[in-house]
Amino acid sequence: MKINNKPLFPDGLSDEAASVLCAFLYALADACESRYLAQLLRHREAQQTLYDPEHPWRFRPTDR
Repeated sequence: MKINNKPLFPDGLSDEAASVLCAFLYALADACESRYLAQLLRHREAQQTLYDPEHPWRFRPTDR
């Protein structure tokens, strides 16, 4: 497998182009978060209820 060392974004953008690009990415992230908010929250909740790797036999009281 060949590793792609090309930068994700091109060099030499004008100030205006960089500003427009950032505004677009923020709007895209906002739209994505709005669309999938319930799933994102459910995933975060699941990540917080993982077992303790030091004591895998212990469960949180709400997990039983």
